[in-house]
Amino acid sequence: MRRHLIELIAFSTYAELRAEAARSYLGLIWWVLEPAMMMAAFWLVFDVILHSGGPDYIPFLLIGLTVWQWMKSCITHGGYAIWSNLPMVRQVALPPLVFALIAMLADTVKFLIIFALLVAILWMLGYPPNAQYWALPILFLAIFLAAAGAGFVVAALVPLVPDLRFVIEQVLMVVMFLSGVVFPLTQVPESLQWLMALNPVAVVMDDARAILMHGQLPNWVGLGKIYAISIVLCTVGVLFVQRLAPRFPKLAS
Repeated sequence: MRRHLIELIAFSTYAELRAEAARSYLGLIWWVLEPAMMMAAFWLVFDVILHSGGPDYIPFLLIGLTVWQWMKSCITHGGYAIWSNLPMVRQVALPPLVFALIAMLADTVKFLIIFALLVAILWMLGYPPNAQYWALPILFLAIFLAAAGAGFVVAALVPLVPDLRFVIEQVLMVVMFLSGVVFPLTQVPESLQWLMALNPVAVVMDDARAILMHGQLPNWVGLGKIYAISIVLCTVGVLFVQRLAPRFPKLAS
């Protein structure tokens, strides 16, 4: 049964990617254009207009937005997956979390494609691959677990309160600006920097830039805390979904 479930998730992820590419005239190109347009907008505001970017701002921004877009997509797409598939939940005897996992894995495949392009762009900008790239899979697993844990919690709650989606979108926007995604946390007043440093998203952003831009290993203590938080989040999210699963088929889609 477990093997068939894994095969179903893998095939459904592939089918979801094919369907998403077919729904857009630009197909795979749109996966690259969307973060590129976001980067252009933030570069214009923070570097050209406000002059707060600095000489390394373009690679700094590229890394931050690429990683953040992956995290945000996993949380939102995975978090809304059960709610958007309620008709399937009623008809198919599958664990509801399967729908969330398919959405998150599809976003992860898209991220890996974009990340390959990111590495090539960083190389052209003077940041070639370095010996510390071996730590990237460890960092990426921590990021995925953190996003999955948050997504599972959202996935459990959104079917009960669909309007919660609008609150989540605003919360994620605030988290982005409080996590050093588009500007360095060193620009934050010193009295608040310690508070910003407690943000798990800010920790993984710093670690990603340390590896890709400076050839430095991540902060293992901070990364260990991220793993601990992520495991707790995943456990809570799974328990929430399992507890509420009997109610999902009765909800209006």
